[in-house]
Amino acid sequence: MIDLRPVGYVIGLLVAILGATMLLPMLADLIEGRAHWPVFLESAVITILTGGLIAISCSNGVKQGLSIQQTFLLTTSVWVALPLFGAMPFMMGATDLSFTDAFFEAMSGLTTTGSTVLSGLDTLPRGILLWRGILQWLGGIGIIVVAMVFLPELRVGGMQIFRSEAFETMGKILPRAAQIASRISVIYVVITAACMLCYLILGMTFFDALVHALTTVSTGGFSNYDASFGTFSGPPEYVASVFMILAALPFVRYVQLINGNTTAIWRDSQIRAFLGTILVLVLVMWFELQRIFPNHWEQSFREALFNITSIISGTGYASVDYMSWGPLLITLFFFIGLIGGCAGSTACSVKIFRYQLLFASIRAQLQRIRSPHGVFTPRYEGRVVPADVLSSVMSFFVFFVVTLGVVSWLLALTGLDFTTAVSGAATALGNIGPGLGDIIGPAGNFAPLNDAAKWVLSIAMLIGRLELMAVYVIVTVQFWRA
Repeated sequence: MIDLRPVGYVIGLLVAILGATMLLPMLADLIEGRAHWPVFLESAVITILTGGLIAISCSNGVKQGLSIQQTFLLTTSVWVALPLFGAMPFMMGATDLSFTDAFFEAMSGLTTTGSTVLSGLDTLPRGILLWRGILQWLGGIGIIVVAMVFLPELRVGGMQIFRSEAFETMGKILPRAAQIASRISVIYVVITAACMLCYLILGMTFFDALVHALTTVSTGGFSNYDASFGTFSGPPEYVASVFMILAALPFVRYVQLINGNTTAIWRDSQIRAFLGTILVLVLVMWFELQRIFPNHWEQSFREALFNITSIISGTGYASVDYMSWGPLLITLFFFIGLIGGCAGSTACSVKIFRYQLLFASIRAQLQRIRSPHGVFTPRYEGRVVPADVLSSVMSFFVFFVVTLGVVSWLLALTGLDFTTAVSGAATALGNIGPGLGDIIGPAGNFAPLNDAAKWVLSIAMLIGRLELMAVYVIVTVQFWRA
């Protein structure tokens, strides 16, 4: 029987911390002078008390380390529990959402997906807008810790290839998580502050700069306006593109950079591949936009750079309605969202390193076919890739495609058209934000969808954010028998 007390203790602490952060949007509402602040006070009290009581009741089972089963449970349970409490402010006051819509919005925030059911953002209380930004910012740093501590140890999706870049081993996973989180937090805060300062210099108000810095560095994509980042068309798009790219790089490289390893970033093959992919895609889209909109070379380049970076990093900002750019670029956007950023970043989707391993495996197989008596092994950054890593990566790709098909089918069963169902499944699994089509495209939102579709998408966001396997393994009978 799995001892759930260590898992409950950590979840209780995190829930209590989430409740404490609700006091920040409460202050924002007080400063704005609107009577919406009691919503956050009530939510904070309930959340802090519940989390505290859970932690206290489970404190007698706390150990120095976690077993494999406990770690899997903790990884998934946190991303279920926090949206449940994070949804509370959305169900009261100005937004007055149903439980389904509120949970969808909170799950979208904490998984940094960026899909929203809210409209009329321009008129909502500042507390709600700040809360959306806080949810994404917390989710961003949370997924970095998960990607650097838990997923490599759990051998999920090939992430074990990065185990040597972290600190210790499975036996002391909680202290190790705290150690990594403390180092990453400083870097995360500094990058967020730098992003906010740049937005301020370019003319954003303090509040807009704060919220958009939170949602840029977390690659979340929530905005304070229905027009998303189109409200700030111009130089802010360049700044946002830079910081979205920075947030999509492995944060462990920043740690190494601070420690004096000045070549760590450029020597990382996935960083080179990620930047090279962005460059090629931007040039392709720029030339195509020049054909569609001649004599607008700077604007075409800016929109290509911003929207490519936004989608490939999973941020999901939209500066224009790219559904009007024609079928070629619309199709390109769909596949760009399935690429993703680097492992150990706030970015989401499949991730660059998995494509590198896939292509290395394909190249080795083609060499074996051409020279049957030769010995060819896939390599990553000059090292032979272990068989278990390749198996894990291949399994991830298979599970991703199968899950994409199943989610698309389930969405179609709820009555959605083909484009909305398939792009909705892709944007949820890839934690991207906007889908395609008139309903959930860059100019729309997810409010018109029925409750069944929203629950399917909420579950898909969770599965995609935790790299599929971490969720699937806990629903197997063997997991509970171990």
